[in-house]
Amino acid sequence: MSAEQAKSQEIKGRPVHEGPRNHLLAFLISIILTALAFLTVIYADYLDSFFVWGFLIILAVFQAGIQAIFWMHLKDRGNLHQRIFIVGGAFIAFTVILAGVYWVWW
Repeated sequence: MSAEQAKSQEIKGRPVHEGPRNHLLAFLISIILTALAFLTVIYADYLDSFFVWGFLIILAVFQAGIQAIFWMHLKDRGNLHQRIFIVGGAFIAFTVILAGVYWVWW
């Protein structure tokens, strides 16, 4: 292998830094979701309580997804173990919440 081929192979092997664009986009989306949640709570007297709770839960799930994808870098390759543990933890948390609601409600 020549020196130029080795140099090009070295450059290809380095991880590419995505820059601040994705971080700023994720931050902006997070701010918008937080503002929507605040507005929903502020105007909760004028809205149906079922809508308020459902909308807040949807916003929370979406916010958690944005945080996991952008800030925890789950969109990058090589994070299979992290994804498995996060999905497993979410499944366990969901099961515990459902069991708690079932236990208290009935």
